[in-house]
Amino acid sequence: MKNGDLLTAAEAAGFDVFLTADKNIRYQQNLEHRRIGIVVLTVGRWAPVRGMLAEIAAAVNAVQPGGYVEVEVKASE
Repeated sequence: MKNGDLLTAAEAAGFDVFLTADKNIRYQQNLEHRRIGIVVLTVGRWAPVRGMLAEIAAAVNAVQPGGYVEVEVKASE
C-alpha cells in the first residue's frame, strides 16, 4: 500500500496513531483532515528505539488527530 492508502486503511480500522520512521511522510501527505495522528521516529533501528520507549509513548499519547510529532531517537554509537 502507498502511504495515503495505508493511512486511510488505518483510520478505517479505528487506529488513532500511525507510528513510522518515514521522515518524509509529513511532506508526502496532507494531514489536515486526517483522523489519525502521526508519530515519526528519526531512527528506525530497534536498539536505539528500545531505550526511548517512555518518550515514544508520551508522543503517542500527545499527538492529536491530523497532528504530527517527531521523536528524535539518538543513534547508538
